[in-house]
Amino acid sequence: MQDTFIQAYPKLLQSSVAVAGLWLAHGDEPLLSQWLIDALRPHWRAQNYAIKRIELISVKSWQEVLSELGSQSLFDDASALIVTGNHKPDKSVIAELERFAVEAQTGAHSHSLLWLTPKQDKRAQSSKWFAPFAQYGHVIDCNLYNEQQRQQLLQIQAQQFGLRLSQEAWQLLMSHTEHHLLSAYQTLWRLSYLFAPQLDASSHDSTHEGSNQSTTTAPNVALDIKDLQAALVSDAQFSVFDLSDAMLTGNSAQVAKIIFQLKATDEPTTLVLWAISKDMRQIIQLMDGQDPQALGIWRSKQGLYQQACRRQAKVQTAEWPALLYRCDQAIKGLIRQPAWELLLQAALELAGKRLFAMR
Repeated sequence: MQDTFIQAYPKLLQSSVAVAGLWLAHGDEPLLSQWLIDALRPHWRAQNYAIKRIELISVKSWQEVLSELGSQSLFDDASALIVTGNHKPDKSVIAELERFAVEAQTGAHSHSLLWLTPKQDKRAQSSKWFAPFAQYGHVIDCNLYNEQQRQQLLQIQAQQFGLRLSQEAWQLLMSHTEHHLLSAYQTLWRLSYLFAPQLDASSHDSTHEGSNQSTTTAPNVALDIKDLQAALVSDAQFSVFDLSDAMLTGNSAQVAKIIFQLKATDEPTTLVLWAISKDMRQIIQLMDGQDPQALGIWRSKQGLYQQACRRQAKVQTAEWPALLYRCDQAIKGLIRQPAWELLLQAALELAGKRLFAMR
């Protein structure tokens, strides 16, 4: 079964979903991939799934994926495996994935596999590796193709934050954020703290986790264009876009200044990580010879990315996925090292300033 994100996402938020089997999400907007995970996570938890991640560093990594799906904890009913990386499975793995999907349909097991990949074109979607996901699983196109889809998704997020914007306020928001999804989402997040203070921290956390209860429990605060204008003026500060520009230009002093400012203003660490991760992954892809336009890099920023590529060596960028994973662990409290400390390390690493040798 194949759906666009805009078709699949509301269903995942509002109803019970059978999550066993194969899931493939492809697209170049990391925020949509994160929203998909957040929407699936409550279903996994409700069914007592053990949630794990595996990064594909080569084709051989698929054996680790199959091994993980073949094992089952005594304390969990099944495993939900989030797989990242663009290494395609070989013929033998494709056969195993097809068997896995068919057995999930028949109820032989309850395991779930979600593979997050870059955008796949029509040629890739006709490949043999794609077939098990399309025929027996769920394929979700995590790309936005027009402005209406972008605003529709943001309206869902606004509702989860307990906000209702007038049409004029929406027009101002989209113009102010240059029709950029992440920037608009960040602004909605800040607006919820300004205009819906009755939402306590747990409400915000459950919304970010993709809880399908937040749409019914959150208050509905109406905002007009005057409210939004006042908020945008009072919120004049560094954003993750300023951080991206500083990292790409190699301005390490500015990177540190922005990180400290973002920390002081309680910018969500997850959003900072998304910004760093997106730039790191695009630099890795560019150094592998991929076309910047195909990666969705704006023409006005392609020079900055090329400049950043020239500062890096592949031996260094090969260590970036591990660093990003540690940042993610710190944000989730799985390791003791402060998340902001690791985010600063990652941001400076991208800017060409290495603080520590990574092990």
